[in-house]
Amino acid sequence: MRAWPVLFLVCSAAVADDRVLVDRVGTTGFIQLEAPSFEKLSPRQQTLVYWLEQASIAIDPIIYDQNSRCGLRQKRLLEAVVTSGASPKIVDFTKLFWSNRGNHHDQTAQKILPDFTFEELKAAAGQALQRGAFAANPYGTPAIRSEADLDKELNDLRASFFDPAFEPTITAKSPQGKLDILQSSANNFYSGVDLSDLKNFKELHPLNSRLVKAKDGKLVEEVYRAGTRDGKIPPGLYAPFLGKSIGFLQKARSYAEPGQEAAIDALIRFYQTGDPAEWIRFGIAWVQNNQTVDFANGFIEVYRDARAAKGTSQSFVSITDQKMNQLMEKLAANAQYFEDRAPWLPQYKKQGVKPPMAKAVETIIETGDFHVNTVGDNLPNENEIREKYGTKSFLFTGSSRAIRQASGQGELEEFAASPEEIALGRKYGEEASDMMTALHEIIGHGSGKLNPKFQGGTESILKEYFSAMEEARADLMALWNISDPKLRELGLVSSPDVAKAMYQRSVRVALTQLQRIPKGDTIEEDHQRNRQLIVNYIMDRTGAIQKTQRNGKTYLLLKDFDKMHQGVGMLLAELMRIKAEGDYPALKALIDKYGVHFDPALRDQVVARYEKLNVPAYWSGINAGLTAKFDAAGKVTSVAISYPRDFVKQQLGYASMYALK
Repeated sequence: MRAWPVLFLVCSAAVADDRVLVDRVGTTGFIQLEAPSFEKLSPRQQTLVYWLEQASIAIDPIIYDQNSRCGLRQKRLLEAVVTSGASPKIVDFTKLFWSNRGNHHDQTAQKILPDFTFEELKAAAGQALQRGAFAANPYGTPAIRSEADLDKELNDLRASFFDPAFEPTITAKSPQGKLDILQSSANNFYSGVDLSDLKNFKELHPLNSRLVKAKDGKLVEEVYRAGTRDGKIPPGLYAPFLGKSIGFLQKARSYAEPGQEAAIDALIRFYQTGDPAEWIRFGIAWVQNNQTVDFANGFIEVYRDARAAKGTSQSFVSITDQKMNQLMEKLAANAQYFEDRAPWLPQYKKQGVKPPMAKAVETIIETGDFHVNTVGDNLPNENEIREKYGTKSFLFTGSSRAIRQASGQGELEEFAASPEEIALGRKYGEEASDMMTALHEIIGHGSGKLNPKFQGGTESILKEYFSAMEEARADLMALWNISDPKLRELGLVSSPDVAKAMYQRSVRVALTQLQRIPKGDTIEEDHQRNRQLIVNYIMDRTGAIQKTQRNGKTYLLLKDFDKMHQGVGMLLAELMRIKAEGDYPALKALIDKYGVHFDPALRDQVVARYEKLNVPAYWSGINAGLTAKFDAAGKVTSVAISYPRDFVKQQLGYASMYALK
């Protein structure tokens, strides 16, 4: 479960730092991620990082296919055109395509339309063909050897690029019209399947398969797997990508830190067999291992699936940031203290809480459905592992640092409801931001106890509303506990005003996040639903928040801190009850009322105010680059790190792993 930055993280700089913000396309800023901790690693550790990085790159193409059945073909076409010298408009669109892992926006779920015409794309593709850019067929895409082949491919993909009515939304959890949540979603987890088909169907691979309705009407699970060498388990969907990743994981195993071998072995077996039991074995081994070099690699988060069942491919490789790690460890050690003081009923409180493993990290690479916007993560997601073995919480200091440096203070000064709010944000905004993420991940996601009859989890019962509920629950735990004197006693909070800064920012985000939804009046993304739910619920139930007008601009004013704290407790207790008891009707009613719809006129005002600020609304990360030297036997002798500051070059470099040319 992830934590995203609350729109813009406040930093001490008055303006954005151009050393970090290295490129921009419209409202998307491209920021360079850095990992100074890499230089402190031993040569063995650096080699481990290198092979894990290669394993991350290997699975990166999978997410494009998961996000759209056209995704890999679009990716191949655009990359071939860009390598041959495309126009700036096509290059900029391709940057956004890579950034969002397809042409649906990562956060709004809405389709991204190009600024160029079909004819311009056709002309550029024709030039690429003449220059030999389509000589190979990467990602398993169709061969293009002639103008006729190219014309067919362009016509096949025309609607996917240019028709706003074709696959308009990647994940539709509140669909319009007669189509259900599966039929309305552009993602590629289902083919010819609607919700009624699933009533009596038992999935054997719920996380790592695509469901397809065969000609005879039966459902078939296309399992994500590479297959085994002995042929007993045949290759499945995404076999080329998983097979290549396996090869790099096997090399990484030779350099693994103590205890990591078991986790890597289980992950390799999972990728070979697709067996969910191997995924659980991996999670158990992984969550109990806490080394300086760490990684995630697999089909992990279910946000993209409207059913919250299918996992998207993602990966990161991280190094512990020792400077910030103390904060995480202190919080983790006091997990039982905060559980005992949660505002929900005693039957939902855990006893004997195992402190979650917590670490502050810098990432070397983020691929697949993992983005720089993720500033915190709590894994694994499987309830059976969390209950018995605990969780591992990450604070991604490299990401949060880069976003803060690139943001500046314009958002705070434009949308704060009072001079006091601006002053508190300037002084305590960064501290409040870090504490929000840490409490969200370490104390929030691991908290609470389910009704014993639901020990496998209530995800399948709460369905399309589960993820928004869980993100709201984690945010609310941060808001509930930030004013606890224990945090000052631990030396983690410098002043009671940190709590006020966190509350004011959480109120403000319900307004500012509207600029990220440029069309319609419906919120689909779970983190955005969560934040809208919290503010609208508290505004309605307690009156602690007031919508005000000043000089024709709308603000959200936190009038009463204590009343808001009471409202936080009320909503948190109800969401814990809903999760523990699997109360779908109650959750649906809450989120539909407070978390889904907004006033488009207010959104338009917010967008106009942001345009004057001239700061990005979204962020895309440029990973560090690793270069290895090899001896005559092919063994790594050294690894060097660099910061390329060139998103196009980096993405084309990743594509070259699959013979782009």
